Amino acid sequence: MIENFLKPLYKDSLLNKYKTYFNWSSGKDSALALYHLLQNNNYSVDELITTINSHYNRVSMHGLRKELLIAQTDALNIPASLIELPEMPSMAIYEQKITEVVLRLKSDNFTHSAFGDIFLEDLRAYRDKQLAKQNLTSVYPLWKRNTKALLNEFLDLGFKTIIVCANSKYFNEDFVGTIIDKKFIDNLPKEVDPCGENGEFHTFCFDGPIFKNPIDFTIGEKVYREYDTPKTDDDTVCKTSAEKYGVWYCDLLPK
Repeated sequence: MIENFLKPLYKDSLLNKYKTYFNWSSGKDSALALYHLLQNNNYSVDELITTINSHYNRVSMHGLRKELLIAQTDALNIPASLIELPEMPSMAIYEQKITEVVLRLKSDNFTHSAFGDIFLEDLRAYRDKQLAKQNLTSVYPLWKRNTKALLNEFLDLGFKTIIVCANSKYFNEDFVGTIIDKKFIDNLPKEVDPCGENGEFHTFCFDGPIFKNPIDFTIGEKVYREYDTPKTDDDTVCKTSAEKYGVWYCDLLPK
């Protein structure tokens, strides 16, 4: 089931809201999407879920320490739960772990699942297909919005975010650890999306109108990691021809 964010499904009672869980990544797109969802009276966001690399105790893909994630979700004042994954999970293990959590949420009367995705059609199709198996409806508050406009809106609302990892194809170690400002877009390579929607970079959002307090941290070391490209049977989750890819990380330390 797929839902247009601007035209929500009919509800039996106008007083009821759709019980929704948000797939929280800890980054700027999640923060802005959650902001919009919280402004919409059709939805009640009652839980955040985040995947964690259990080997390193860090947010999957972003490399953010679990302690900072917990400080962040505490500042959001929304119940949060973690999905612990092995270091390099197969798609079968990934889907099994996600399904276990989705079934638990469904038993708690959740009907909607929200994401911060913007324009990745294949990823959305994959998410929607998996949710449809459980008769859950997906919500994408930022879908098809102009990414440059989204980033400017994010900053204008008072959000603050720092780059925690970046694809070495486009950036070197000086890029990670940068706090995004209005000049950020002008300095990006032309082939890089302003929101990093193609995975060029990821961020940690540490302040903004949805937080009851800023999240304090200090900048730690910067490290380079190289990975084998993930492979799936139908290549819907990750499409790339490269056998390996490199990532620069900036470790953030909780105060």
